[in-house]
Amino acid sequence: MHRTQRRAHGPFAAGCTCFLASLAIFAAFASAQQPPPPTPQPPPAPTATPPPESNIPQIDDVHSDRQELTNGQKTQHHMGHVELVTGDMTIYADDAWYYTDEHRFVATGNVVFAQGQNRITAEKAEFDTETRLGTFYTAWGVSSVKPPPQRSGGIAMPQMAGTQDATVIFFGETIKKVGAKKYEILKGGFTTCLQPTPRWDLLADKITLNIDHYTLMRDAVLSVKGVPMFYLPVLYYPTKREGRATGFLIPTYGQSSLRGQSIHNAFFWAIDRSQDATLLHDWFSKTGQGVGAEYRYNYTPTGDGTLRAYLLDQHESVYPQADGTSRIFPASRTYEIRGGSNQALPGRIRARASVEYFSSIATSQTFNTNIYDISRNQRFFGGNLVGAWSSYSLNGTFDHREYFYDTTNSVLSGSWPRVSLTRNEKPLFGSAMYFQFSTEYAHFLRDQRTATGDVDSSLDRFDISPQIRFPFKKWQWFTVNTTASWRDTYYSRKQDAVTRQVLDEDLNRRVYTLQSQIVGPVFNRIWDTPDSGYAEKFKHSVEPFLGIQRTSSVDNFREIISFDGIDSFVGGTRYTYGLNNRIYAKVRGNPGQTAQSREIVGVEVSQSYYTNQGAAQYDRQYQTQTGNEAPTHFSPIALGVRAFPTNDINGTLRAEFDPRYQALRTVSAQGSYQWSNRVQVNGGWSKKSFIAELIGFNDPAFLDHYVNGSTNVHTRDNRVGSVYSFNYDVLRSSLQQQRVSAYYNAQCCGLAFEFQSYNFGAGSLSPLPADHRFFLSFTLAGLGNFSPFNGALGGVPR
Repeated sequence: MHRTQRRAHGPFAAGCTCFLASLAIFAAFASAQQPPPPTPQPPPAPTATPPPESNIPQIDDVHSDRQELTNGQKTQHHMGHVELVTGDMTIYADDAWYYTDEHRFVATGNVVFAQGQNRITAEKAEFDTETRLGTFYTAWGVSSVKPPPQRSGGIAMPQMAGTQDATVIFFGETIKKVGAKKYEILKGGFTTCLQPTPRWDLLADKITLNIDHYTLMRDAVLSVKGVPMFYLPVLYYPTKREGRATGFLIPTYGQSSLRGQSIHNAFFWAIDRSQDATLLHDWFSKTGQGVGAEYRYNYTPTGDGTLRAYLLDQHESVYPQADGTSRIFPASRTYEIRGGSNQALPGRIRARASVEYFSSIATSQTFNTNIYDISRNQRFFGGNLVGAWSSYSLNGTFDHREYFYDTTNSVLSGSWPRVSLTRNEKPLFGSAMYFQFSTEYAHFLRDQRTATGDVDSSLDRFDISPQIRFPFKKWQWFTVNTTASWRDTYYSRKQDAVTRQVLDEDLNRRVYTLQSQIVGPVFNRIWDTPDSGYAEKFKHSVEPFLGIQRTSSVDNFREIISFDGIDSFVGGTRYTYGLNNRIYAKVRGNPGQTAQSREIVGVEVSQSYYTNQGAAQYDRQYQTQTGNEAPTHFSPIALGVRAFPTNDINGTLRAEFDPRYQALRTVSAQGSYQWSNRVQVNGGWSKKSFIAELIGFNDPAFLDHYVNGSTNVHTRDNRVGSVYSFNYDVLRSSLQQQRVSAYYNAQCCGLAFEFQSYNFGAGSLSPLPADHRFFLSFTLAGLGNFSPFNGALGGVPR
């Protein structure tokens, strides 16, 4: 089930469930004062040959080298290679007394209890052959456990480290079987570490084990490398035969310059096979504490979803500054809610909803560790309903967004409701022309909120738009796609054309458009390269294109309050022209596979010319059009480059060049490399240049120049791995954030840590200029783990 940014869930007892359930016949744990002895082995087969497997008796059957009978043959003393067979269980010993009238079997000397692949070795055992209850003294053993199979359609099992759920070593001073599935163990413990010196074990003075129900441990201590790590006076967890079980998760430790030391605790509730919940508590030594919860469900294919809520209660904190002064971080109680849902409804309707909402932007930008969450200035919630029937589709949307400039100034946007009905394209009267019709009603939200007051520009809009399309595809090397449309739009409010003041007066706009998309003539050239070690053939394709759009004049354009592209028709003719260069390769696959053709390089150059100079300010196909630049006939020149030389390497570049001032406006590039699913490297670069004559590019405070990168490296079995990422502000010569995490998953335990350094920058809401964060987490074989809700250890698989 991530998020990714995904957290591995697993209850503290989930892995224990498998092995504890397998102990339905013995339930043993080791001495708390000493490490467990080496894995016990059954003694050599006795000289007396046991009955054939097909004749295994269901009553007691004892074999030994020799025996003595007393008390009227009611008492049997067996000596040498003693073997008691009762049902599917066998007890081996050097010496044993069998009181047949009391149904009591007392064994001493190298006692071994065996059932299937499970073994217990003890110094002494007392066993009731009738009730099959008994006691083992100074006992230890080993159990081979197979986890239950995954269930399709349910929530995924927790991801554990290595092969941790295969074998369990257990030991105890006294193990008493008091019921069919109930045991009492004194001074015992267990581990799943198979090394000669176990890396960890869980010890307790008293353990009550109730198979398929619960396990209760008193004075429990978790030791790692012989060092006690956690103590709990009482520990309760279930012992059900299920892959996911309710229980406490292993705590995570953290440290931060801003919030001090922290302990993150969580409780996992496996509601059923398709839903679960996690309850979390955080303690911070400098600032206070937080509580949170996450609910997940997965009812494939009808729906799935996640909802997470967190409340942070911070007391007032004082932070010394570099200049000797102190800065006070006031007390606050803030919350954050995140989630998403996808649900199928009757009538071929599907519903979706999402939320990323916080009550305090200051807390959001200082508490989270993910750079996206730290830099996020927007909160939102919304959803939509989508339905499709024959050639009609319906879309209903609710969207509420608020963008913050600081703690007091923000702008609210969105729509509620927004409903559109579309009749999909179909041939018109059986001709080569296609007809489409769409209509939409929306109530748009726009509220400029400041400390001095609000400016509300919200309005209702109703739009109707039929269109006819005629495609010309007679020649592959030359195609023309022509569309004629008419759009009638009603607005419940408008703005003054000069002062831009919002007026409570309605407005109607009609606009006609005629556009053609022309591609060609297309020129191709093919090279056969049979001797090439890369591809059998290469193909170079040159595709000139021209787009012509004629829009009728919109006289009341400046009175329209613009929300999206429907409101951006200015009038006049726009010519968009450019050239596409594509290189294809018929790349050889693995031996025995057919070569496949794919694009390996693509380069596109484009620009637009406007007969109406005002249209250049509102063309949304160019990223740098701000609406504030001086009118011009020409748009920026856009360059797009994409390269996919192999399945493991890809890169893109995007740039926009200003033709008037002969300067580069923006440029950005991204690339990635992946090797054998063990190495992933990603990098990015972006720059916004300074242009003195161009509004939006002539203020150094609003320029940027960034470099970012990330690397994920791990072994084939994912036992050892590391993740590193950084974001560097080249313009200000500042490392914005640097994050490194690493993990080691052995057979029986694992260790994960993360370190992050984040520079908040000048004018930030944080009382410190930078925060240094450290997180540490242990993973024990078969025991669940988790990542803190603020995003720490999010990239470490455990």
